Amino acid sequence: MTKQDVIDAIVKQTKATKKDVNIFLDAFMDTVKKTLKSGDKLTLTGFGTFEVRERAARKGINPRTKQEIKIPASKYPAFKPGKGLKDVIG
Repeated sequence: MTKQDVIDAIVKQTKATKKDVNIFLDAFMDTVKKTLKSGDKLTLTGFGTFEVRERAARKGINPRTKQEIKIPASKYPAFKPGKGLKDVIG
């Protein structure tokens, strides 16, 4: 499902205009990005939680050269589904 598919589905359910739904969806995505960038969690009760997780630095192997390499620590966005979402999926 693409962003446009999501917009079309919301328009069908709410009878709002595509323009308004697009503005809302962009604002929601910006809010999630800003919240995660600041290091906070965003929890939507019954749906799930968006958060930033950290990966520790580690050693890896370059598959081409078979040499050991250092992989630096990094942060990545994560989503943990809530009970309501888990129940719908089964």
